[in-house]
This record gives sequence, C-alpha cells and structure tokens, in this order.
Amino acid sequence: MFSGSIVALITPLNQDGEVDYQSLQNLVEYHIEAGTDAIVAVGTTGESATLTVEEHVKVVNKTVQFAAGRIPVIAGTGANATHEAVTFSRLLNDSGIAGCLSVTPYYNKPTQEGLYQHFKAISRVSAVPVILYNVPGRTGVDLKPETVARLSKLENIVGLKDATADLSRIAEHRELCGKDFILLSGDDETGLEFVKQGGNGVISVTNNVAAKDMATIYNLAKQGKFDEAETINQSLVGLHKGLFVESSPIPVKWAAYHLNLIQQNHLRLPLTSLSEQSQQVVKAALEQANLA
Repeated sequence: MFSGSIVALITPLNQDGEVDYQSLQNLVEYHIEAGTDAIVAVGTTGESATLTVEEHVKVVNKTVQFAAGRIPVIAGTGANATHEAVTFSRLLNDSGIAGCLSVTPYYNKPTQEGLYQHFKAISRVSAVPVILYNVPGRTGVDLKPETVARLSKLENIVGLKDATADLSRIAEHRELCGKDFILLSGDDETGLEFVKQGGNGVISVTNNVAAKDMATIYNLAKQGKFDEAETINQSLVGLHKGLFVESSPIPVKWAAYHLNLIQQNHLRLPLTSLSEQSQQVVKAALEQANLA
C-alpha cells in the first residue's frame, strides 16, 4: 500500500482563496487513470500550513470520497504543536484514510527526545499506520536514524518519508529498523536511486504533473528494471529541479494550471505566484518531459 509512486497532492484554490473541490476531484481521477499508487492529501505540497483545521479535515475527507476506494489516501497530519497533530489524527481516524504522514515539528527545533515523545503521542491516538516525515530543509530539525529506530518499535509507526536526499541513510535505516519498515524518498531528484538502494518508493511533487511517467518509472523499479526506469527518469530531471525553482508548491501549481489539470492558479499568502522568469524555467522543463 505504501510503495511505488505516491503523489504529494496540491490543494487547488479559486480566486477567492477557497478550496476548488471540482479541481480536486479532477486531480484524483487523473491520478487513478495514470496509475499512481497512493495520494497524500494536505501534506506540505498541499499547503497544510495555510489551511484551517476545518479545511484540512474537509479536503482529506473529500479526497477519500472522490477516491472511493480505488486508490489509498494518506492524510498529512503533522503540526509543530503535538496537541494539534494529535487532534488531526483523532479527527481523521474514521475518515477512511489508509494512513497518515506526520512531519517533524517545525520552528520549535525540539531535541531528539522531544521528537520521540511527539511521535509517540501521535502513535497512541492514531487508528491508522503512521509514516514519519523528515525534511530538515523546511523544518529546521533533523530526525536522526537512531530516533527513527526507536520509533519503529512502536506498534503503528510503519515507515519514514526521508527528504534529506542523503542516500547513505537508506542502509542505516534498514539496518536499524528492519526489512519491513517502509522507506520512502521525499526527494524527486534522488528518488529512483533511493529505491535502487533499497527504498520502497517516493512521495513525489513531480507526480502532480507527470503522473503516468512516474507510475511507469516506479513500476519498472519494482521489477528491478532500473535501466529502463532511468531512461524515462532522465526526461524528468529538469522537472525534478524546476519544480523547486521557487518555494514549493508555487512552481508545481503553476505547472498544473499550465497543463489544465486545475482550473485556476492561486495560493495563500505568504506564498505568491510564480515569477515570469521562473515560469520560463518550468515551461522548459515541461517541454523537455514532453508534457507541454
């Protein structure tokens, strides 16, 4: 369930700043048709930091409704306050999600013991499997492999999304956490190599606009056909980089709108629209990937 090509789904908004549920439904259908393995709803790419609690829960519930059991939905439930992350888990326990993805608390910069206690509290109230999410570049804190190992011993903490791009951690996590612990890359540029070295898949930004190619790449990887997978992946290298030319999800939202995958291209402050200069970078990457 938690392997292969998983999309970190954007949250489409209209010009009034409200969630565009028609575009959200269209995105879910797009990913089902493309063969995406699972959807992460309202993760970092889904602008979780700017949605209200009520909106957050509604977007997850609507994504589950639109998916209708055809594709697993993983809910982003992270927060920088433990009580808030616990609340998200409680509110979504009966929503039909397959699991939850919980990011390390941002800005607070807790100790490793603080991180352990944070995720332990979440695991106690979550009725679904929990995937840890480590992205030091955005949170200011690094969940160390030794702490991941401690957490892996808790009953329903089943995996890790690692966005450090540090491939040396794969073997370390595997040794410390065991062969059944799920390891997912959170970095598109190194995602295929991550799987080649023993990871289970990728939670991807690129997947938002190149879903069919990403599904093919990671299906081939599952079969050990890494040379064939790499051939396709090479056409997406520019996109893997270009979608981070400005803070994500600014570029990927522009790209999704440019490809008519969403009806409007809007974000919430403090995020602003993609600059004209950066638009050219993303457009060139889409062309290189034969998407535009």
